[in-house]
Amino acid sequence: MIEVKRESPAAEDEVLDIRDLTVQFVTEDEIVEAVNCISIHLKKGEILGLVGETGAGKTTTALAVLNLVPDPPGVIKSGSIRVCGKNMLSAAPKELEQIRGGDVSMIFQDPMTSLNPVFTVGDQIAESILLHEKCSRKEAGAKAEEMLELVGIPRERAGEYPHQFSGGMKQRVVIAIALACNPKLLLADEPTTALDVTIQAQVLDLMCGLKEKLDTSMIFITHDLGIIAEICDRVAVMYAGRIIEEGTLEEVFNHTKHPYTEGLFNSLPNIADRTAKLRPIPGLMPDPTRLPAGCAFAPRCPYAKPSCIDKPQSSRSFSATHKVLCSAYDDPSFRIHREEA
Repeated sequence: MIEVKRESPAAEDEVLDIRDLTVQFVTEDEIVEAVNCISIHLKKGEILGLVGETGAGKTTTALAVLNLVPDPPGVIKSGSIRVCGKNMLSAAPKELEQIRGGDVSMIFQDPMTSLNPVFTVGDQIAESILLHEKCSRKEAGAKAEEMLELVGIPRERAGEYPHQFSGGMKQRVVIAIALACNPKLLLADEPTTALDVTIQAQVLDLMCGLKEKLDTSMIFITHDLGIIAEICDRVAVMYAGRIIEEGTLEEVFNHTKHPYTEGLFNSLPNIADRTAKLRPIPGLMPDPTRLPAGCAFAPRCPYAKPSCIDKPQSSRSFSATHKVLCSAYDDPSFRIHREEA
């Protein structure tokens, strides 16, 4: 059994409401089905871990929340997105400017490219504050210094440039920018991927502490199940643009239901038996321009039947919070056999 922290009580306020979201990238030759009819609901103070392989649609989902899917070629074909009750898909450009950075902010994966090399870090934090709050440049500068101290950087370094900071310190600056206006929702796109293990742990501790202090909701995008177990309240597993399993940490980690999720856990190193070989999931994710009518995971699934490839997948609820997209459960006797870590 993997030990996970107890889930904190969910707040009543819904910060994010995504319903039946579909995003495509359309070119003259083909249509890339990046996100396929997904729904996500997030309440105040919750952290949702969005996990999956590269190309599963995680970052595209986050960009869609901000209404920043590049158009063209990206098109939000259907669905609705509300952040703190505000419709992100119908809002006017001026309103979107206020929502982004005010109600919702994003921490991008690479801090090296997220910061402007010709402006000081203090000016870059102050710029976000000036855009969303009514204050003087002097007041914005003072708050920028406070934000640096909040993320563990001395305020005296506000006048320095990005090249004077290490990778971990740059990521802290990016977090300070994202949190400068106390957003209710934070989208973190693999914010620790480029960092070494020690700095990664510091950044995760920082984000957890800020979540507790500011009561910010968060979507944490990652492919690292260890990080998910450490900081998240709920988990959504994505594959080929769909959420194929969703539930609490306890449900997804210790009562795994989808064959793909089973494969993710079985491919992890077994700490209890160091002689055990890794068991990777065979094959690759399908071409997003040629997704099958049925289950996209079927060609890699050890339990797949011929009907899985042609038959649309049905969703099954195992509890009020645990849902799985898998037609194999139409057979009452079906169950997976994951070896517990």
